[in-house]
Amino acid sequence: MEVILLERVEKLGQMGDVVTVKSGYARNYLLPQKKALRKTKDNLSFFGTQKTQLQADSLARREEAQQVAAKIKGLTVPIIRAAGDSGQLYGSVTARDISDAVSAAGMTIARQQVVIDRALKTLGLERIRVSLHPEVSVDITVNIARTLEEAEQQLQLGRAVGTRDERLDEEEDENQRRAEARAKAQAVFETPEAADEAPAPNETAEETDNA
Repeated sequence: MEVILLERVEKLGQMGDVVTVKSGYARNYLLPQKKALRKTKDNLSFFGTQKTQLQADSLARREEAQQVAAKIKGLTVPIIRAAGDSGQLYGSVTARDISDAVSAAGMTIARQQVVIDRALKTLGLERIRVSLHPEVSVDITVNIARTLEEAEQQLQLGRAVGTRDERLDEEEDENQRRAEARAKAQAVFETPEAADEAPAPNETAEETDNA
């Protein structure tokens, strides 16, 4: 299907471009979201008369989006979910979950503005892009944890906490530290200086007899 873009659409074209897209994409997204019109003689004429107004409206929306972007840039929002010992969620975090979390933090965004290119099914920190306008986007961090306390720990450490893998890593790190400590102690005992300071067996025996 050929459509006329009413705004810039990422990876598709700029306002006013006539592009060919799949019919389902046009019917389910571009047309209902008013991002495009079907290419017809009447619609081409309509776009020609409305182009200036459409450009002005887009500019106003972009300026508003830039103001919102400045406020939420670098924002981190916690999302509390149940998960197993491996850190796997019982379910997944959706775009609506993220938009609700951002709204709870004081800034309203639509779920359609949350760009998720992968399934969010594990505990941890996830960087997510928010598209506020065709020309304005910003990254936020989603902190997925089982409790607010875990979320705070994850924010400080920069990774998931309380998972089986993390506990195994901690045990391995502790074993490594102990091994290094034993190696250092052994090295000190076996140094030439330590050997020189230690009394010879004969000297010790003579001192004992004299006593």
